[in-house]
Amino acid sequence: MVTIPQSVSTLYYGHRSLAFPVMPNTTARISELVEQTLFDQLAETHKGFILEQANRHRFSHQDMKQLCEIAVDLEMWGGKDLEQIWPDESRYSQTGKMLKKRVIQEIRNAWEALKSEPNQYPEESLAPKISAAAIPILQEKKKLGLGYCPVASPKTRCCNLQTLDAVDNCGYGCSYCSIQSFFDGKQISFDKGFSEKLNQLELDPDKTYHIGTGQSSDSLMWGNSHGALEAVIQFAQRNPNVILEFKTKSANVSHLLKNELPKNILCTWSLNTETIIHQEEHGTASLTKRLEAARAVADKGVVVGFHFHPMVHYKQWAKDYQAVIDQVSDLFNPDEVALVSLGTLTFIKPVIREIRKRGIESQILKLPLVNAKGKYSYPDEMKIEMFSHAYHCFPDEWRKQVFFYLCMEAQELWQPVFGFTYDANDDFEKAMKQAYLNKIARKKL
Repeated sequence: MVTIPQSVSTLYYGHRSLAFPVMPNTTARISELVEQTLFDQLAETHKGFILEQANRHRFSHQDMKQLCEIAVDLEMWGGKDLEQIWPDESRYSQTGKMLKKRVIQEIRNAWEALKSEPNQYPEESLAPKISAAAIPILQEKKKLGLGYCPVASPKTRCCNLQTLDAVDNCGYGCSYCSIQSFFDGKQISFDKGFSEKLNQLELDPDKTYHIGTGQSSDSLMWGNSHGALEAVIQFAQRNPNVILEFKTKSANVSHLLKNELPKNILCTWSLNTETIIHQEEHGTASLTKRLEAARAVADKGVVVGFHFHPMVHYKQWAKDYQAVIDQVSDLFNPDEVALVSLGTLTFIKPVIREIRKRGIESQILKLPLVNAKGKYSYPDEMKIEMFSHAYHCFPDEWRKQVFFYLCMEAQELWQPVFGFTYDANDDFEKAMKQAYLNKIARKKL
């Protein structure tokens, strides 16, 4: 809270006097700017500087909002701070509003230039290894959480995946996570009546369903807590026309390994480079542990799959993703693998704001964000480069026998990456389901 004694013409932040005079009638305005922006996310050492500039240049709400966002980004990236990129105002001939406009534009230019540079992660991160949420609770929910992928959009090529919310909220702390913006608080929520609701669900026996449990939480990190995993497995047993996909970044497969599983279950792992797992996917299993878990499940006869999503562009991204793909293709035969998906960072504004509010050390927003079908992501040329590289790192037999697809990406990217495309989402969905059913059928033999 910014306060100023009526008899003193100095701005105070907390208990610390900021050594500059406050212009008349600005205290209330600056207090409002502080409360309505990300000012409180800044380190104490940077707050005084930005307050001084707000007072001197008479920042508008938009000015303050923009500069606080830039300052938070710079703190998260761990390089230069706002004061270090602030231009030398003595070089300019403008004054008043024109000077303010020139200064802010120069800061934006410097910020954009930093975002366009390849990210370079340190060998060791000082970022706290956090979890997004830590308190599991059991509560009664009104209805079963069965719906469609929450990030589906008619503007992107979508597989029409249906989602089953066995658990709400994720216990991992991935810096780019969108789940954390969908749920309030720090609680993991299990539905007390989940099994009963699932038992009562009636499906069309003549229809093939593709249902995933990894959209509102990690599918496997909780094991069989509150019986949720067992309830989903029994659901798959009762409904052989369902392709049930568990998607995870964990290595918690003990419940799967010690129980009989129906053949219509797919276990898929989200994979990334060791650098991104260490720097941005806090609390998750290491790459080695994920691959060991996938190998153990495949040895049990379960069809597996891999999601390279999100692929992240940084200085050694091509070499590092090549290394991961080499490990995957060495450890698995393509007849064991149903799918490989490719995708990258895609944000909506609330998620970007949530990332900045968390404010942990991260370079995940240090990228040239452009409008991507109403969301924000890498430019298309960067996506094509990353996806094409990953696709062609796989051996020929993988590209022939495994179903590859782009997740949540524009239709225009498919042809340059894969050499083919789908005319409509329904065509994509049909091809995906048929490929999975064929792989499952061969496993039954």
